[in-house]
Amino acid sequence: MTYIVNDACIACKYTDCVEVCPVDCFYEGENMLVIHPDECIDCGVCEPECPADAIRPDTEPDMEKWVEFNRKYSELWPVIITKKDPLPDAEERDGEEGKLEKYFSEAPGEGG
Repeated sequence: MTYIVNDACIACKYTDCVEVCPVDCFYEGENMLVIHPDECIDCGVCEPECPADAIRPDTEPDMEKWVEFNRKYSELWPVIITKKDPLPDAEERDGEEGKLEKYFSEAPGEGG
């Protein structure tokens, strides 16, 4: 099992999760985070930290696409270990449907 970040993170990018991760397996894109599935140790401490409920175990239905999504972008984006402010419209976008199609950016974040 591993944990993944899904599209609920897009356009919010809360980073509460990165500070509790004992193995630093979060990677930062311009407007979301991902978890490297091969680095995640399945401890689960990040899941309750996410205000957007974007971190899920890969054992839930239809998660394989998110495992691959997280793997792809964790290999392209920089690691993030320090909490940052969420994106300016995070509260507005939290819970919005269709964020992958509307807002997703492949651009890397700053990391750090």
